[in-house]
Amino acid sequence: MDHASTTELMKDAFRRYPTGVAVITATGSEGPVGLTASSVASVSVAPPAVSFSVMGTPSARKLLRAPAFVIHLLGGRHAELARNFSLAGGPRFTAEQGWATLPSGEPLLTGALAALRGAPMHLVPVGAATLVVASVTDVLLGPDDGRLIYHARQFVTAPLSPEGT
Repeated sequence: MDHASTTELMKDAFRRYPTGVAVITATGSEGPVGLTASSVASVSVAPPAVSFSVMGTPSARKLLRAPAFVIHLLGGRHAELARNFSLAGGPRFTAEQGWATLPSGEPLLTGALAALRGAPMHLVPVGAATLVVASVTDVLLGPDDGRLIYHARQFVTAPLSPEGT
């Protein structure tokens, strides 16, 4: 199988695989920066650590230079916000979206399911992407308002069932 075929087949395979959605934010020299990510994963609980990957976009390059960032795990009411942060030039950090600022300076989405403040431990270049392994220094839990899933290039919402699953 040639490289181009494997690349396209891998893209197709992951379009079929639903994932959770996060917006990762930081503060850089030019102000707040953020992007949508569907690659956030728990790495360890002792010590607390997560991973995510980003491509070489302007927002990603700024985020990778930040000493700390906040990973916002999104729920059902944040589909539009996820879309906005996934598009170049989309509205970001507006008052209507519910942003505040942490004492450490990073943007905080107050209504996120959870916000994980972290710092980079390892940056691993892989082709045009960078895999980030980060320590988690703070966890803020928000309201549990349903699911936001990225599947087949769409943000899909689903409410929680009465049993909470």
